[in-house]
Amino acid sequence: MNHDLLTNNPLLIVSAIFVFFILLEITCSAFGQPRGQRRDVLIEAVGSSLLLGVTFPLVMWASGALMQLSLPEAKGALAQIPWVLGLLLFLVFDDMTQYWWHRLTHRVPALYALHRAHHSAPYMSIRIVYRNNSFYYLLMPGIWFSGVLIYLGLAPVYYGYLILKMTVIFAAHSSVAWDDKLYRIGFLRPLMWLLERVFSTPSTHSAHHGLSAEDGVTHYKGNFGNLLFLWDVLFGTAKITRRRPVAYGIEHLAPVSWTQELFWPLVRSRKARSSAGAKVEGALPANPASQG
Repeated sequence: MNHDLLTNNPLLIVSAIFVFFILLEITCSAFGQPRGQRRDVLIEAVGSSLLLGVTFPLVMWASGALMQLSLPEAKGALAQIPWVLGLLLFLVFDDMTQYWWHRLTHRVPALYALHRAHHSAPYMSIRIVYRNNSFYYLLMPGIWFSGVLIYLGLAPVYYGYLILKMTVIFAAHSSVAWDDKLYRIGFLRPLMWLLERVFSTPSTHSAHHGLSAEDGVTHYKGNFGNLLFLWDVLFGTAKITRRRPVAYGIEHLAPVSWTQELFWPLVRSRKARSSAGAKVEGALPANPASQG
């Protein structure tokens, strides 16, 4: 009974790993910084709740329902393929497509409005993992593709894949620089050289969240990978420094309300509407990817 519960519900394990990183940050006095930002608490609490309680279940259900309507005979068609092949399908159709979706949102101003909440936090922390506009996840191709692959019979593979992916993502967003300790161990250097080019780490992902490229570390034009940093290496967007930015946040964009960050375009301030044209015409840097 317990084995079946764990096997068929990876969310229990993912939740336990999430709590572990919260406790790690609390232990290292890094979870609540900076204090007094009610706005950040609201974005993180409401945004995370919407994703986990509404958006993700909705997409999983909708993708399966659409497949049932269009290809009922395909249900379970891939159930017997080797586990490794199933894992490869998720890496390509979920993680790689998320890399390209993430990269695209940094290049298209309208799409960046769906992602800016993730970067408006002036800190790195496990708190910001799910900090995004709900439409960002609703439109993310990888979640829909995952639902299709589950319909095709790869649910058991997805459960293991999800645990691995979320562990790496939690670890990469953590304010605790655990990778720094490993870099300093001599016999681990070859392994760490390989690890930081395959998986996202606090070092490489914090560079993506930096405030200003002038610090020599920040690289918000790259380091888009979620589970695999390998996509950045393969597609030319990787930067590895093993250092941390001096500050985090969004450069060159004025702050907006927390409701706009979570619910744009349904919520859009008058000021934002009046300035939208100016931004498109050149108030933003020539390449929207230069936005944090």
